[in-house]
Amino acid sequence: MDMLGYAALKEGGSALVRVPIPQVEPYQALVRMRACGVCNGTDSKILHHTFKLFDQYPTLLGHEGVGEVVRLGEKARHLRVGDLVLLPFVEGTLAGYSSGWGAYCEYAVVCDGESMREDGLTPPDSAAAQSVLPRDMDPVEATMIVTFREVLSSLPRFGISGGERVVVYGAGPVGLSFVKFLKRRGCTVISVEVTKEKADRAKAFGADYAIDSTQTEVVPFVRALFPDGVEAVIDAVGVNSLINQAMELIANHGKICSYGISPKLNMNIDWSRAPYNWSVNFVQFPEKAEEAAMHQEVMEMIAQGDLVPRDFISLVLPLQEIQTAFDLVEQRKTDLKTVIVFTGWGYFSASRRGGGLDPTPRPAPRFICRLTRPLSQRPASNARAHSAQRATRRG
Repeated sequence: MDMLGYAALKEGGSALVRVPIPQVEPYQALVRMRACGVCNGTDSKILHHTFKLFDQYPTLLGHEGVGEVVRLGEKARHLRVGDLVLLPFVEGTLAGYSSGWGAYCEYAVVCDGESMREDGLTPPDSAAAQSVLPRDMDPVEATMIVTFREVLSSLPRFGISGGERVVVYGAGPVGLSFVKFLKRRGCTVISVEVTKEKADRAKAFGADYAIDSTQTEVVPFVRALFPDGVEAVIDAVGVNSLINQAMELIANHGKICSYGISPKLNMNIDWSRAPYNWSVNFVQFPEKAEEAAMHQEVMEMIAQGDLVPRDFISLVLPLQEIQTAFDLVEQRKTDLKTVIVFTGWGYFSASRRGGGLDPTPRPAPRFICRLTRPLSQRPASNARAHSAQRATRRG
C-alpha cells in the first residue's frame, strides 16, 4: 500500500508524490497523520535548496506534525492505538525519497522510547520529543505545540532567565511565542514589526511596547525608553541586517539572539556602535531533549488559557492544496501559522497488534480557509474561555 507525501525535488520545485507506507519496527508505532504546520524557517528553505547542510534530494517534507497511532510494533508497550502523538516522522528512505522529516505524508512513525530504555536500548533522539497528547485535543491546534516548545527551549540557550529588557523583531507565530514566554518570565518586551496591524497584534499578545518600524525609528524609540540599552535582542524572522541594527540597541554585556533562519549564510558585522562587551548567539536547531523538557510548561499554559494555539493560526488547508499553502506563505498573504490537514485516503482499523488498511475513503471534513483577526478585534474573554473549556473536558 502507498500514501501521499509532499516532496522537494532534486531538480527544484515540489510535488505531491506516492510512496510506500512506512514499515513499523518492533519499538515503533504507525501513525495516521492528522495535521502538520508549515514551517517557513525549515520547509520553505529545504524546498528552495537554501537550508544549511541539507542536500539529500528528493526529500519528503514536514516536521510539525500531529497524528493518531493506528498500529503498534510487537515491543511497543507504552503507546496505545488511538493515542494522539506529536512529531511523527518518516525515517530512512522511501522509494528513493529521503526524510526531510516527512510529516506531510499521510502516515509516519513514532518511537516508544520508554520501552526501548526498559529493554536496555538507547532510543533515537527524536523519541524524547514524541509526546502523547490529550486525545480530545484539536490536532490543528496541537501543531502549535512544536513551535511553542522550540521557542521556549531557546531561552536558556540565549541566557534569558527572567526580568530582562528584550527587543523582539517579528510578530509572526515565532515572535508572538517569544512575547508570551518572555512576559511569563517577567521581561519587558518591545516588539518590532513592519505594519501597524502586526504591531497591534503583538501588543494584544502582551508586548509592553510594539512599533511599526516603517513609521517609527527603532533605535531612537528604544534608547528613549532605555538610555543604557536592553539586555537582549531577538531576531525571530531571519534577517541578517538586524544583527547590525541590534548593535545599537544592546547594553553592555548585551546579547544578540538569532533564532530566525536566514537563507544568506554570511554578512559583514559592524560593531562600531556596540558596547565594548557583547555576544551574538545562534539557536536555530533546537535539540529534541530540550524541547521535551519544555512540554509540561507549554501544556500547563494551554490548560490555563495563557497560550491559545488557535490565536497563532491563520490558514488551514487540506493536503491536496499544500502548494497553494506554500505559495500564500511565500507571498506573505498569511502572516500567522498555516496548517495542513489530512483527508481520508483510508485508515487503519484499530487493533492492539497489527490492523489492516481499509481503502474506503472517509468523507472529507469541511476545511476552514481564513485569516485570524487580531486579538484586539475579538471579545477579550473568548480565548481564555475556549482554553478553560478544553481544560475542563481533559480533566
